[in-house]
Amino acid sequence: MSLRSLVRSHPAQRDDIADLTTRRPVPGPTLEHLNPFLFLNHHGPQTYPPHNAGLPFGPHPHRGFETVTFILEGDLAHADTGGHESVIHAGGIQWMTAGSGLIHSELSPESFKQQGGALEILQLWLNLPAKLKMTTPRYVGVQRDAIPVLPTTDGMGEISLIAGRLAETTGPVESLTGAFMSSITLNAGGRVRLDGLTGRVVFLYVVRGDVQVGDGSLLAFQLAEFGEKGDAVELVANEDSVLLFGHADPIDEPVVAHGPFVMNTTTEIHQAIADYRAGKFQVQPD
Repeated sequence: MSLRSLVRSHPAQRDDIADLTTRRPVPGPTLEHLNPFLFLNHHGPQTYPPHNAGLPFGPHPHRGFETVTFILEGDLAHADTGGHESVIHAGGIQWMTAGSGLIHSELSPESFKQQGGALEILQLWLNLPAKLKMTTPRYVGVQRDAIPVLPTTDGMGEISLIAGRLAETTGPVESLTGAFMSSITLNAGGRVRLDGLTGRVVFLYVVRGDVQVGDGSLLAFQLAEFGEKGDAVELVANEDSVLLFGHADPIDEPVVAHGPFVMNTTTEIHQAIADYRAGKFQVQPD
């Protein structure tokens, strides 16, 4: 096996939303997207006081891609026009396929607004190919205890497997595009090797900590850009670290994004806006 080389690290840019601390490594001034990984918002970490207003993400539309939301701290209430509702707690995830179009809200439940507490949430946008842009929307909410946790080989870390297969274990989410997605915790000095990356685009973001990647290193709030050659990455934690790690096949198609819509052409964007305005994002659940 040969190792991928770290080409560049992309620091997240601060872009707060009201009183919500927000950082975004992609898109950014040095990276438009990491095909097919389009967008990442890192909210928090921060502590909300009692009697707070909660998260500001009221009803809004999406079409043409998927959102993967990692709830590291706090609680997140989801509701959409496909009839899906849930409250996911710390350690859980939400995987929403917007597909042909959904309107959803992501808000703090009343208990969090009344009591306050720690909050840290990350949301990743994952592109869909043209043949799946208009697929039927779906939603999967998974609590922490339903996510398999695998120890690293050296016993100094854990991999929480969300989608894909690792060491004969399969994650609870079946990705439409075969994407692999996980979160990793490593104690200082811990090492992990992740393979099966031939022809895949690798996604690695450091939530907190400091990890060594070959001759380079990645710090908290940095996204990695790897070379295309090699079928594995090896990470060594210089201090206790938390990472998001995934990989997926590239989608070699045009990307035309406009706000909450990601399609292949400007015409399709105009149609998405028209459909939304015409009330066509009201989806009947299966």
